[in-house]
Amino acid sequence: MKTLKNLALLCIALILLLSPLAVSASAFGMGRSAAFVVAPNIRADSQRIADLERDVADAKGSADNAWMLVSSALVLLMTGPGLALFYGGLVRKKNVLSTMLQSFAMMSLVTIMWGLFGYSLAFGSGNSFIGGFEYTFMRGVGAAPNTDYAATIPHLTFMIYQLMFAVITPALITGAFAERMKFKAMLVFMALWLVVVYSPMAHMVWGKGGFLNAALGGAFPTLDFAGGTVVHVTSGVSALVCALYLGKRLGYPNESVPPHSVVLSFIGACLLWVGWFGFNAGSALSAGSLASSAFVATHFAAATAAGGWTLVEWKSSGKPSALGAISGAVAGLVAITPAAGFVRPMPAMAIGFIAGIACFFMVAKVKARFGYDDSLDAFGVHGAGGTIGAILTGVFAVSAVNPILKDASGNVLASGLIEGNAHQLLNQLVGVSIAWALGIVGTLAILVFVDKIIGLRVSPEHESQGLDLSQHGEEGYDWETSTM
Repeated sequence: MKTLKNLALLCIALILLLSPLAVSASAFGMGRSAAFVVAPNIRADSQRIADLERDVADAKGSADNAWMLVSSALVLLMTGPGLALFYGGLVRKKNVLSTMLQSFAMMSLVTIMWGLFGYSLAFGSGNSFIGGFEYTFMRGVGAAPNTDYAATIPHLTFMIYQLMFAVITPALITGAFAERMKFKAMLVFMALWLVVVYSPMAHMVWGKGGFLNAALGGAFPTLDFAGGTVVHVTSGVSALVCALYLGKRLGYPNESVPPHSVVLSFIGACLLWVGWFGFNAGSALSAGSLASSAFVATHFAAATAAGGWTLVEWKSSGKPSALGAISGAVAGLVAITPAAGFVRPMPAMAIGFIAGIACFFMVAKVKARFGYDDSLDAFGVHGAGGTIGAILTGVFAVSAVNPILKDASGNVLASGLIEGNAHQLLNQLVGVSIAWALGIVGTLAILVFVDKIIGLRVSPEHESQGLDLSQHGEEGYDWETSTM
């Protein structure tokens, strides 16, 4: 009995002695099991997070790309049918088709040149004044983004969007020499102008390493969101040079040359207004808040400019005209173009109102005072409006809308005069001056060259007959009544 009792006590002692080892072994085994269970869960969570981030980035890229493709189509809409109808209605009916065809021809000619080498000259790596040849024949322009310009959309999308700006810019010039330039001479002139004037200016303002590029470290960072200097100042100043070089239309200003169809021009102006949202808001290069800001600024400026022009015309002539209202709207759209992505809504209204009044006086007073025949007021609206808008951008730009100016450490700097950056006005004046100089010198040189090898102006007989028949052998309207 005593032996059994001792044996039981021995068993109990062994159990107590071995129980910590059992617990440790159990804990160790559980730890190993937990490690094997938790580690895969951590890796799975990390993968899910990475997949989610990729899906979000893909969704943003798709949204941005969709907006930019729509914007590209809207800017093309500005040329045809927008500008074609606007200009076509302003000329006499014997020149309506030839005038509209000039805009349409740019849709073809500039596209071909842009694809071959024009895009590379504007946006390729080169020097401070002109791009190189890295993108000739569309080499290196594919589905992958070009992070120097737009990080969330394909390079192809950025390229085609910029093409639409290159299409409409020379088309704007045609308003100055409407009804009197040979079609063949116009084609040669525009081809050379794209190379000599547009491509260098686009590279200086928007291209990597450009002399005036505000986003990529230009020597004189000029704020030009959507083309105040690149598009409107260059085309408007070039238009004035063309008007002066070619001389006046037969009978001008002694004979009245009223628009043959303000209705066509009215439709064209409305299409321009709509298309301009792609022009300005699209220049945000993404479907974010900056695009919204530019969209609002664009609309507000157009509305107040139409009102400003109408008010001074009403006071001057006693009646408000439809032609005046649509001309004012276009003037406001022009003026807000460089500022759209830098200013708040109320300054946008101010820019539009100032431009509407100023452009009215350029068209109604200054042109008459100096006697030049800018047929469709390309200089009075685009040259003057673009210059006013570019300068006022330096006044009203704020970093809260677009923090584009930064120091070497990446800190945001003040943008415009109202934020205390008075130096930006100097930068804007430098950009405007270069655009004026390039437009004057480049255009004059091209005109002289083309005039010598082809001749610029149609004969007096052909001008009297009308360019529709003399240049193209067709008429825009058939007023004959069928006898059948």
